[in-house]
Amino acid sequence: AFDELFAKVEGSKYAFSFGSGMAATAAAFSLLKTGDKVLLNNNVYGGTFRYVSNVFASQGISYEAVDDLNLLEEKDIAENVRVIFIETPSNPLLRVTDIRRIADIAHERGILVIADNTFLTPYYQKLFDFGVDIVVYSATKYIGGHADVIAGIVTVNDDALAEKIKFARNTFGGIISPMDAYYLIRGLKTLSVRFDRQTQNTHKIIEFLKSHEAVDAVHYAGSYSQLEKQIQARQASDIGAVISLELNEKYDYKIFAKSLELFDLAVSLGGVESLICQPASMTHESYPKELQDKIGIKPNLLRLAIGVENADDLIADLAQAIKKAKI
Repeated sequence: AFDELFAKVEGSKYAFSFGSGMAATAAAFSLLKTGDKVLLNNNVYGGTFRYVSNVFASQGISYEAVDDLNLLEEKDIAENVRVIFIETPSNPLLRVTDIRRIADIAHERGILVIADNTFLTPYYQKLFDFGVDIVVYSATKYIGGHADVIAGIVTVNDDALAEKIKFARNTFGGIISPMDAYYLIRGLKTLSVRFDRQTQNTHKIIEFLKSHEAVDAVHYAGSYSQLEKQIQARQASDIGAVISLELNEKYDYKIFAKSLELFDLAVSLGGVESLICQPASMTHESYPKELQDKIGIKPNLLRLAIGVENADDLIADLAQAIKKAKI
């Protein structure tokens, strides 16, 4: 019942639920074979990077992490590339990729485009409208919405791809329980209400952080450049509720994180409660230090997942924690 319901929400022909977001992503990657290569943006969910940088090697599959997929040209794509994997906005730097452009380039070469839409959900971003072949989700996050279920989803339109994903699920056994499906159906009913509230809170918090002397940078979907701002506005109806901030050297980021009262320290996101994490040591610890440094996953980079609490309360909490963190 959930699969049919989510396919309607997505606007896809098929939806397949899995026992976790990584089970869903692994099922999509199961379409690859020895000798194939995957291109992906270089800041993606740490679990995805851990998969491509470890599991692929044992299967004879290679990967290339690209600095900026928006600069990708067809001439730069190796002959054995079979999949381009996009996470937009990306985790944890919220970089935005022009999905339509990548899909057009990929399809000229018969390359599949797989995209992770966890951060925006189909409520804010309909990826099939921009030429994506397969969409994956960690339904643990916004779709479940209450931090009480672990699940993933793969959606497709193509009949042949659907058969392969169905085969992968049946073979690997990563299916959700009936109770988890019930929780996801419950979550879908309140997705729009929760996500709108979370995103409204996020806009207010961004303005507070951007004006604070303690904050060197605030990262959110469309903030990196004017081009990414235009892309984000074109392919999504809002920015979502995940942001990252960088405290300057006059403030101790560890004291700041520990001093927060309304933001729990945890690696997840998408629930009704606000969370904070340090990507370098938590969500993205699987990234080599050199790659963390290269793409900007610094020790003082903190990711906020904004909840449904009162925005003024959240801002007051951030303010008092910053005050305590001053060195």
